[in-house]
Order: sequence, then C-alpha cells, then structure tokens
Amino acid sequence: MNLLLTEAEAAAAGTGMASSLSLVMIVVWFAILYFIMIRPQKKEQKKKAALVNAVAVGDSILTTSGFYGIVIDVTDDDVIVEFGNNKNCRIPMKKAAIEQVEKPDAE
Repeated sequence: MNLLLTEAEAAAAGTGMASSLSLVMIVVWFAILYFIMIRPQKKEQKKKAALVNAVAVGDSILTTSGFYGIVIDVTDDDVIVEFGNNKNCRIPMKKAAIEQVEKPDAE
C-alpha cells in the first residue's frame, strides 16, 4: 500500500513540473514574438509619426497612393497639397496619407 502512494505522489509531482515547464515555454514564445514582431512595428509607427509631424509648408511629399506634391498649408490633422504644374490642383488630405517627406534644399 505504501508503494502505491509513493508512485501516485511521484506522478503528481511530475505533472506539476510538466505544467510549469509548459508555462515557461509559453512565456518564452511570447517574449520572442514581442521582440520579432511587436517592437519593430512600434518603432516604425513612432518614426512615421515624427515624419508626419515634421511636415512644413514647401516640403515635397509622396502620398501613400503614389502622388508627388508640394505642401501649401498645414493644420492639425490635414494638409493641403498642390499636385503637378497646375496651380489649381490643390487637394486637402490627411497627414496619415503622407509616405515620404523631402525638405527643400537651403541654397
């Protein structure tokens, strides 16, 4: 009888160790996913937010749809962009639609 209790206690201890090992593996996988996927994405979002906030009048921009233009006016969330050589083609758009910003040369 004593022998059966000892085996049962040993099996229970093994199960507890296996569950704690699986918990450690889950934590390790979440850490790996954080450093591979989430952290670089947050860095990229911060970089784009800084780029969009630095937009000023006279900057050349590239929109997410592939149009090049010159910034005419800047408000909190919007910009007015002039496209092409036609001075009448001015379109208001969200700052979030800006993909790249090129500052004019200070010559």
